[in-house]
Amino acid sequence: MGPLDIHKLLQGKYRITTPLEVTEDNLKYLYTPGVAEVALECAKNPENCFIYARRKHTIAVVSDGSAVLGLGNVGPYGALPVMEGKAMLFKEFGNLDAFPICLGTQNVEEIVNIVKALEPSFGGINLEDISAPRCFEILNRLDNEMTIPVFHDDQQGTAVVVVAGLLNALKLAGKRISDVKIVVNGIGAAGYNIVKLLLEFGAKNIFACDIDGLLNEKTSLHKYHLEIARLTNPSNISATLRECLKEADVFIGVSKGNILTGEDIKQMAVKPIIFALANPTPEIAPEVAYENGAFIVATGRSDYPNQVNNLLAFPGIMRAAVEKQRKITLLTLMKAAEIISKTIEPERNMILPKATDRRLHESLYYTLLESFE
Repeated sequence: MGPLDIHKLLQGKYRITTPLEVTEDNLKYLYTPGVAEVALECAKNPENCFIYARRKHTIAVVSDGSAVLGLGNVGPYGALPVMEGKAMLFKEFGNLDAFPICLGTQNVEEIVNIVKALEPSFGGINLEDISAPRCFEILNRLDNEMTIPVFHDDQQGTAVVVVAGLLNALKLAGKRISDVKIVVNGIGAAGYNIVKLLLEFGAKNIFACDIDGLLNEKTSLHKYHLEIARLTNPSNISATLRECLKEADVFIGVSKGNILTGEDIKQMAVKPIIFALANPTPEIAPEVAYENGAFIVATGRSDYPNQVNNLLAFPGIMRAAVEKQRKITLLTLMKAAEIISKTIEPERNMILPKATDRRLHESLYYTLLESFE
């Protein structure tokens, strides 16, 4: 049985259930006339919706279908089964009731207005598979204009897990983040936030590259590229990706497949660490990287060791933020990365916990919950 067969059989990967049996005795309290008393309390103070209604454990998973997995812009109908999968994972590992909402627009202003209008029904918003650079403005505006937590997993979740894995990889290599040369290729939704989080952790030598090489005043394609260029390349130098890789300790690719060769790995520093995260085809095959001297290789795939999987981060982060009604800040992301990295004693073939490790999800949730106090 393949993916199509399973999805056809299930007709959706989750169900809505009721927490109790509806009877003649309780119907008058659960619905009319008794529910009118509850409605008045919620109308009096919207915060009461977190007490008497579902908002404390309910989120929306919102996408416009513009950047779905490695498929690209498949639109809202193509996004729906993916958002259902995300909702399933939020329930399974974060005990959150998540509703997939796929929008029939890719206009920034319309998306912002629609999502803001949903606030009374939800305790949090998870943005998903929205293309860059629009996703940066959408996240920033919603985070500032809504009172509930807003999270974009492709941006923030990816950054958390990448940094968590890198901390453990550097530990095994006997290197410090403040000393190493790091090349990040692909400054889109994930790459932008990876660079920002690396800087918060003390990285001082980051080379941020995109389609035209090292980001500078000339090669930046938009204001978010320019922001990264000014943070990481104040001298405004120019270089190709290949030139940047010389004597680099770390390569983090969130770009496209098969752009590196064995020769690229050979010119890196001793014990090079490779995060080849393009899906479904990594920037370099792990076998080729290891054959040419890589110390640790991580990918986004489950059929190789060291999978970098956002599932490690998003359920616990959102569960704690929604329950405490706290905004998700850089400090939140740093704390999450530290928790994930410290969950295991790393080995070269296991720099991150298994994505389905429920102890990790509980630990992340409870530790963040305490940090929000």
